[in-house]
Amino acid sequence: MADKDILGRAGEDRAAQYFVQQGYQVLDRNWRCSSGELDLIVRRGDEVVFVEVKTRTSEGFGHPFEALDVRKRARLWRVSMAWIAAHRDAVQGCRTRVDAIGLVGADPSTAVVEHLVDVDAR
Repeated sequence: MADKDILGRAGEDRAAQYFVQQGYQVLDRNWRCSSGELDLIVRRGDEVVFVEVKTRTSEGFGHPFEALDVRKRARLWRVSMAWIAAHRDAVQGCRTRVDAIGLVGADPSTAVVEHLVDVDAR
């Protein structure tokens, strides 16, 4: 596994931990379909959240949220709709949204978690 993959996995672990601490249940991780991948799918009450996790060792190439351009956000919604189609029972009567988690630091386990709520591109 490449260093960037190890860093990304550690960031996703940290993001999942963050959501669990906020009272969410992790429904799925690294879900893939022909349109792409969702890093995390979490649920709390009647709310299902699709989460994109961006982890960087530094802001040398920009803040992690800068990678969430219009095309990326639109793709996240397409993949989210595919997940919903495959898991209709899990989202019955729920509101949905796409969030992003940004982590900057050499060690994701100690990096500050930034949570961007409702990255809307519909």
